[in-house]
Amino acid sequence: MSAVRSVLLAIDMATRRRDQAGQGLSHVQNAQLFAQNQMVQLETYAAETESRWAAAAQTRTTPELMRHHYQFMDRLHHAIGLQSGVLDNASRKVDVAKRQVLEAEFRLTSLKQVLKKKQLDIAIAQGRREQKQMDEFAALRSSQSTGGYFSGERS
Repeated sequence: MSAVRSVLLAIDMATRRRDQAGQGLSHVQNAQLFAQNQMVQLETYAAETESRWAAAAQTRTTPELMRHHYQFMDRLHHAIGLQSGVLDNASRKVDVAKRQVLEAEFRLTSLKQVLKKKQLDIAIAQGRREQKQMDEFAALRSSQSTGGYFSGERS
């Protein structure tokens, strides 16, 4: 029975670890979604700025204004590049978290199989014990009845 208790304790711990891994996965997926939304905002802003600049540049443009625009767009594209790195990092974290959840699920499933095997072994052993007791009881009854019968004939 202590073996079953040990496996039940291990299952409880594995369940907690699996649940924690699931929460961790949810957290990194939310972070990835946030990073993706920021990327979309930056790209949308860059596209809108370019289209406004193209319209405004046709009517009034100075070399100084063009220089400021190109510097601004360089910084904006640099920010998009940085955000791309953040997004890649978030994707890697999601992949790692998914692997951790799968490993935790596998561990939990394995422990549940071990528990079933131990319970089956206990049930088989119990059945054998009961069968042995029944056989011993039957043998005892048989020897008592046979012994009584023979003792009656001798007298």
